[in-house]
Amino acid sequence: MLELTAINAGYGHGRVVKDIALRVEPGEAVALLGRNGVGKTTLLRTIVGLHPARSGAIRWNGADITRAPAHRRAALGIAYVPQGRGIFPHLTVEENLRLGTTAAPAGGGVPAYIGELFPVLERLRRRPGGVLSGGEQQQLAIARALAARPKLLILDEPTEGIQPSIVQQIEATLSQIRKTLGIAILLVEQYLDFAWSIADRFYVMRRGRIVETGSPRERESHSVAHLLSV
Repeated sequence: MLELTAINAGYGHGRVVKDIALRVEPGEAVALLGRNGVGKTTLLRTIVGLHPARSGAIRWNGADITRAPAHRRAALGIAYVPQGRGIFPHLTVEENLRLGTTAAPAGGGVPAYIGELFPVLERLRRRPGGVLSGGEQQQLAIARALAARPKLLILDEPTEGIQPSIVQQIEATLSQIRKTLGIAILLVEQYLDFAWSIADRFYVMRRGRIVETGSPRERESHSVAHLLSV
């Protein structure tokens, strides 16, 4: 479904992402791991079209989308939840969700499955996003991305700053998303237990390059922990 080949990206004269090869198959969950500053967020932004690739290729279902604008990639089925959530604080939960539907290929309203996956948001639909707790805002950010009916959900640090009980809810929700909707997931995550509970495969980045790859079913999380510590 998603395939990256020899992707390079950076800022100014600096190269941050170096010769990245990565793939996500339909319905698969893939974790992208690494210390802060190794290029994970830059890579995600390059995939979704918010940052240009200097070289290499990004293919979506076999089609080259390396130079496609971000809105075109969203319409093709790639949804992105950035680090820090990126919700609109002055808009209500309902309005945030409706904005998410603008990227849906078929248009239409907010899918019924949003309320089923995020019952807390059903109770808060008329509340401004800015008054929600951190965990509620993260759920809103994920729900807004899902309102576009994507085929791939990309998440950047979904557990950052979230209390443990909400982390467990998000974990269960992501598992349900895969099971009932068949949506693939690519996530950047520092919390290894969370990543291991969701991912079918993982990649570890170091200094802009992929240095390890494998499956949580075959590798214990502690075997890669040293690559994530400062």
